[in-house]
Amino acid sequence: MLKQRIITALVLLVLFAGVLFLLPMQWYTLVFVAVILLGGWEWANLSNLNRALRFVFLAALGTTLVATAEYVFAMDFSSPDIDRARQILAIACGWWALAFLWVQSYPASAVLWGNRWVRGLVGLVVLVPSWLSLVILRGLDHGAWLVLYVVAIVVAADVGAYFVGRKFGKRKLAREVSPGKSWEGFFGGLGACLILALITSYLFELPLKNTLLFSFGVLVTALASVIGDLLESMFKRHRGIKDSSHILPGHGGVMDRLDSLTAALPVFTMAALASELPKYL
Repeated sequence: MLKQRIITALVLLVLFAGVLFLLPMQWYTLVFVAVILLGGWEWANLSNLNRALRFVFLAALGTTLVATAEYVFAMDFSSPDIDRARQILAIACGWWALAFLWVQSYPASAVLWGNRWVRGLVGLVVLVPSWLSLVILRGLDHGAWLVLYVVAIVVAADVGAYFVGRKFGKRKLAREVSPGKSWEGFFGGLGACLILALITSYLFELPLKNTLLFSFGVLVTALASVIGDLLESMFKRHRGIKDSSHILPGHGGVMDRLDSLTAALPVFTMAALASELPKYL
């Protein structure tokens, strides 16, 4: 199983790097539309929609993505369009604050979101802003590196949480949702991300104000990544399944790889825009 996981991870890394650095913006956008649609199919399963309703959900998701794509392709990244994009992302970030409350109060919170139609609607709120963030980040100066940096934050949070949690973990972070996660591991992940942010700020000589703002943004991004992971875990537990699908050998489904990123992307995009990070790269 470990060998299978490593091989799959390496293949995914090569494909991701190729799409990120080699494809033009239009093809990059379309590739991630396809990825989000795959995730949407799995989310429809998490929502307990039958096969016919899954296609309805995919149609709604695809229509929303197409409408959003038309808006993004017409966007001038140096105009007030960016302010409107910030407003959309701010709503997405606010949604993740609500998701955190749901996770913390599970299973009691299931009365609010347990209905399959509500879970389907949550899928749109989760998937569309994450795709929009991928496109906005890629459209900024040095955008490919910014997208890669979000992945680095998520990896740092996971690695820090794993090693610190394994060594010191005692207090459960969300016992009813993911019993393996601890508060000690959570803070270990935040510590790893803070180190990453400070190193980045030093290498690119960010002014103190921007360093503080950017570091705060990285920490909030790391926090959001944990919430994204826990939200999908909560939905899987409620649905009674271990993985969102088995499309990725050794890794489960697409959503099992995207769960942390769906929350991290909107938050990091807001942070990157607020700190004006691209102009310092």
